Amino acid sequence: MIIWIVFLAMVCIGLVLDLLVFNRNPHEIKTKEAALFTSIWVLLALLFSGVIYLAFQHSWIDNPTHLTPINAVIKYITGYLIEISLSVDNIFLIALIFSSFAIPKKYQHEVLFYGVLGAIVFRAIMILFGVALVNRFSWIIYVFGAFLILTALKMLFSHNQEKNPRDSKIYKWIKKIYPVTRTVYDGRFFIRKRGVKFATPLFVALIIIELTDLFFAIDSIPAILAITADPFIVFSSNILAVMGLRSMFFLIAGMLDKFVYISYSLIVILAFVGVKMILSHQIDIPDWISLGVIVLALACGMIASKLYPPKKKEETT
Repeated sequence: MIIWIVFLAMVCIGLVLDLLVFNRNPHEIKTKEAALFTSIWVLLALLFSGVIYLAFQHSWIDNPTHLTPINAVIKYITGYLIEISLSVDNIFLIALIFSSFAIPKKYQHEVLFYGVLGAIVFRAIMILFGVALVNRFSWIIYVFGAFLILTALKMLFSHNQEKNPRDSKIYKWIKKIYPVTRTVYDGRFFIRKRGVKFATPLFVALIIIELTDLFFAIDSIPAILAITADPFIVFSSNILAVMGLRSMFFLIAGMLDKFVYISYSLIVILAFVGVKMILSHQIDIPDWISLGVIVLALACGMIASKLYPPKKKEETT
């Protein structure tokens, strides 16, 4: 229980410092600043693997599956990399949402901050139920595995299709509840005009990002559950990846077009994890192989994007 309290306290301190100290005044996040904070969050996540090692070495946490400290660390890092890699698609969609609703860059960080708060709550609930299901019903692992394989196939056949967030059902649902302005008013989520309460594009973008992250979590959490059903490893790896998502967004959002084959890496990762879940009761795939497949898939996607960039369409005159 103590390790849970320490981790949650660390998360709260990180959020408070982020909003009230480092980003107290709304401003555009430049690449240098984004790179610095991305490095800090990645370093903290890697250093936290030491906490995982000590927690399992000294029995600071329940260990029903009798994981050794080394195995616990490998599972934690693998889960963290899965969440980071699956966040790439999420980053692309967030960039599309900000562009569609013309959110000024100086207010994008604030929207993402509140998005992370909601993501922590929703993911905690989903992890709680996901772990409970896996521990109570062993056959549910086959359902999760099949779901991930179907998700990979869906990504394979639809990864080039872009949808305008303004055409989404979420946006139409929000408009039924509140009238929506097309103008951003000094970073406010709501304004009152002529006695009528209006939602601004900031609020609309926040809700769509929040629900989008919920849909992504439906993929990423079962993927991590394929690695381990230990609730602390699943929760800590997932949350630390989400915490670093904001700074990572500002760092790589502008570079997504340069890594066009990363989507295929994600497809391979999802398919591999899905197959691992289905075969888990027949074949025990070592953790180091899972970690190697994830790293190799990401590396191949990045290298292929550099070596074989897509040809630019010639402008017609």
